[in-house]
Amino acid sequence: MRAYLGIGGNLGHRYANMRNAVRRIKQSFPLLAASSLYETAPVGFQNQPAFLNAVIAVEAPDSPHAFHRTIREIEADLGRKRTFANAPRTIDIDILVHGDTVIGDEELEIPHPRMATRAFVIVPFAEIAPDERHPITGKTFAELAADLGDTSGDVWPIDDPGWVDRNGPGERNPANR
Repeated sequence: MRAYLGIGGNLGHRYANMRNAVRRIKQSFPLLAASSLYETAPVGFQNQPAFLNAVIAVEAPDSPHAFHRTIREIEADLGRKRTFANAPRTIDIDILVHGDTVIGDEELEIPHPRMATRAFVIVPFAEIAPDERHPITGKTFAELAADLGDTSGDVWPIDDPGWVDRNGPGERNPANR
């Protein structure tokens, strides 16, 4: 089953943390696609560094709960500490979409409940799957991106999709925003 993950972080060596997260995910699930890497402004709690964000597609198990548990283990292994909503973090991995699954329980909510309003999710999602449809609204991710309007002040591409496999020095400094 195709699933989409949002990956982000704003503490430590952000670029290396993002690559390490994808490497760990690839150990458990085949990688099907990766977006460019974006630098984004924080949402909610503003007094923190900018984030790096991306969306990847993977071949996931049919059980969304088993998938979620594995993703949480990967986050913990990479140093994720949960403190408060929208807090700074080394890494954050969210299940955005899991096939056409719609679920809401104490452990898990799919599709991600706030993704349609977040440019840092919708822009990279639309990059890799513009024709994929949101399981609840039925809109394509290209339509959701268009609904956001001009996002150029909030989401800045800093590396192409090859970032997931590169062993370069890491962090690029976006010269033009």
